[in-house]
Amino acid sequence: MKTALLLETLQKQLTTLRAEATPLMGHATLKPRFDRQLFRTRSTLIQDYIAEAQAHLDELRHAVEHKQTQQVAWLAEHLAGQITALRREIATWTLRAWDGASPGLGKWQRKRLENQEFERRLFEMKREREARLSNSETLEEQQLLMREISALEGRLVRCRQALDEIERVIARLTR
Repeated sequence: MKTALLLETLQKQLTTLRAEATPLMGHATLKPRFDRQLFRTRSTLIQDYIAEAQAHLDELRHAVEHKQTQQVAWLAEHLAGQITALRREIATWTLRAWDGASPGLGKWQRKRLENQEFERRLFEMKREREARLSNSETLEEQQLLMREISALEGRLVRCRQALDEIERVIARLTR
């Protein structure tokens, strides 16, 4: 019973992390984000780390089913460390310094960071409006919230277009 509760709790935490990381999923860093002992992937995308943590959770479920107690203990501890590291990375990603970048790229990387932060804030504002919409009772309030959500979606599209353009410029500069 305790094991089923543990597995359910870990799945909920990963689902929550995935939701919190949604605005960051496509944002890359110059170097891998975590130590090799914590994550095997050398990716610079947060989505790959979340996928690896999910794979470890699936391995943990398999080990529980086959009553492999040593593997269960190691996987549970390792997965807890991964979730903690992901939570910390998501909370502090805007503070992450760009390491080893060419000085000519600095301006574009700052623009990318600014636009990524704008995108994150717009996404949070949209999510908050959608939550309020699901709880709103009057037609007038629902219409107002739907207009706000529509406007935020438009701003998100423009922000993503700007990010794509910045990524193209950075790609040209780093060739």
